[in-house]
Amino acid sequence: MALEFLHTMIRVRDLDAALRFFALLGLEEQRRQDHEKGRYTLVFLATGPGAPQLELTYNWDQTEPYSVGRNFGHVAYAVDDIYATCERLQAAGVTILRPPRDGYMAFIRSPDQVSVELLQRGEPLPPKEPWASMASQGEW
Repeated sequence: MALEFLHTMIRVRDLDAALRFFALLGLEEQRRQDHEKGRYTLVFLATGPGAPQLELTYNWDQTEPYSVGRNFGHVAYAVDDIYATCERLQAAGVTILRPPRDGYMAFIRSPDQVSVELLQRGEPLPPKEPWASMASQGEW
């Protein structure tokens, strides 16, 4: 029996903030399901039709932040230009926790503190300032 990857699910407390954040990365809403009886909404995001999906689960009555643990790991996306992507995200107010010092990898966090890894598509780019000497901050 072959396995087929369907999606990764994360819980979000502020659905609008999460949607804005993942839109900055280029993900688009593919479908949405509201479950009134269970009081939750599922929103499936992807870079396009047929691409792997990220499922956002929004529990309507959740008021406290979800616990954060590094054991979740992260979601990862390839980008065409790691420097341009980080510059665009930083200009939009996103903190670059692990800068792309190596021209290849960076980490950020969603509004719900989920780690997001950004990887340069193909070969690493040559080191470039200010990224090459920028220190990491926080957990990622």
